[in-house]
Amino acid sequence: MKRSLEKFNRLVDALQQLPTIGQKSATRLAYHLVMHDTFGALKLAHAIENAVTSLKKCRSCGGLSEDELCAICSDEHRNHEVLCIVENAKEILMFEENALFDGRYFVLDSLEELDIAHLRAIINSGIKEVIFALTPSIANQGVMLYIEDKLMECDVRFSRIAQGVPTGVSLENVDILSLSKALEDRVSI
Repeated sequence: MKRSLEKFNRLVDALQQLPTIGQKSATRLAYHLVMHDTFGALKLAHAIENAVTSLKKCRSCGGLSEDELCAICSDEHRNHEVLCIVENAKEILMFEENALFDGRYFVLDSLEELDIAHLRAIINSGIKEVIFALTPSIANQGVMLYIEDKLMECDVRFSRIAQGVPTGVSLENVDILSLSKALEDRVSI
């Protein structure tokens, strides 16, 4: 029977590749899409294809964009004196969805890929404060110290979001009130 449902099983396997989706959930989703919502399934497939082929990293901040520069980096009405360093582009979406921050962003992604010269150029374009909005951890504390050391000659104030965000918890799992308060009550480092 497994061979006769090869395409269904491939769909289940593909759905299982998504975060937090196990075998049962993947099977349930696949069955729903195939048997009860074929139009929705085709719409989903088309949306995924368009997103995968159209989205790229913003050349300035590293966030999601359909163009060379994202809408945030292109927006002249934003506060261009404050830069928020985040771990990944998803966090920009969360900050923006909840209107928590009106400055610029920089996506860290990984220390190995960090382009200090690019970050320095952004800071030298008029940034007065750099806010580290990183998940509180010993490793990220080291990252903040490393970046601060590399940018020591820049005339900029460094701060981090306030503790209130539990250590080791990803920002995407923090409630908006705690995240908003942590950003408001950031402290100098």
